Amino acid sequence: MRRRTRGRRGGALLTAAVAVSLAAGCEAGPGAAEEDGQAPRPRRPHSSASSPAGPVGPVLAVKVDNVPAARPQRGLDAADVVYAEPVEGGLSRLMAIYATELPESVGPVRSARESDLELLRQFDRPTLAFSGAQRKLLPLIDKAPVRAEPPRPGEESDAYVRDDGRPAPHNLYLRPGRLQPSPAGADALTTGFHYGAAPEGGEAESSRTVRYPSASFTFSWSDRRDRWLVSMDGAPARSADGGRLSPATVVVQHVNVRESDFHDFRGSVSPYVESVGSGQAEVLRDGRAYRAAWKREAAADGTSFTAEDGSPLNFAEGQVWVVFADTAHTTKRS
Repeated sequence: MRRRTRGRRGGALLTAAVAVSLAAGCEAGPGAAEEDGQAPRPRRPHSSASSPAGPVGPVLAVKVDNVPAARPQRGLDAADVVYAEPVEGGLSRLMAIYATELPESVGPVRSARESDLELLRQFDRPTLAFSGAQRKLLPLIDKAPVRAEPPRPGEESDAYVRDDGRPAPHNLYLRPGRLQPSPAGADALTTGFHYGAAPEGGEAESSRTVRYPSASFTFSWSDRRDRWLVSMDGAPARSADGGRLSPATVVVQHVNVRESDFHDFRGSVSPYVESVGSGQAEVLRDGRAYRAAWKREAAADGTSFTAEDGSPLNFAEGQVWVVFADTAHTTKRS
């Protein structure tokens, strides 16, 4: 049975998996002091009062390219939740979830992976926008409880456009309003997340880095922005208009990452992120880090995060980034 929380919450796998190292606290990450002249960004409330009353349609999930040639991406700053996941070659890819706002453009859009289908089961038949998938994976996508919306050759659609000023395949963009007329509403975010006042305890945190073999994410706390400033692969991560990507909450979720049954055209096996189960996590909010336990009993359930005393661990109001880190590798904090 799905548990809902009201409000906006809600070659063989490159030596067997995704290597992750976490560094925190004593060393500021790239761009930690860089504030880029922007005013503090207000927190977007997670109550349904800020969006249509009740869900009016499915949430929109978009697979977003995350190699250097794809940056700066469009539309990530408007997402309610951004998931960062490992893919072939030790690289990363993003999945952006939209429920309360549909930006004009999102992308570059890239291909789906098998574990995306399990991750998306927590939503009620979401729309999945992606550029394609491994041929043997397509039948599984067709059977999954998602509304699959890739660009289809031979069919007329103005939902996807190419930017001739950028190199392929990093130039395909989605216009979300052409897939669905309005946002789903906050109640469609059945992630299981809880939002509210900061819990007691935690440790002061200025910067946290998560590393994959060929990619990295750094989140540096900005008191003035009241946000975590994102850097990717050592460079400040910006939206297409030049502003820094800056979530209110960052979750480092330790998961099992195994080989899937699929591989890319080079023969590299795709990682499979097991998002159902339980494990440890760190929740970063308000310049502090909190140890947490995560649990997701079934694919149709959201993911709960609890503090050390077993109580729900509140996230800060605003955008959430969830970065999946492989439990098979030792984590380090400096």
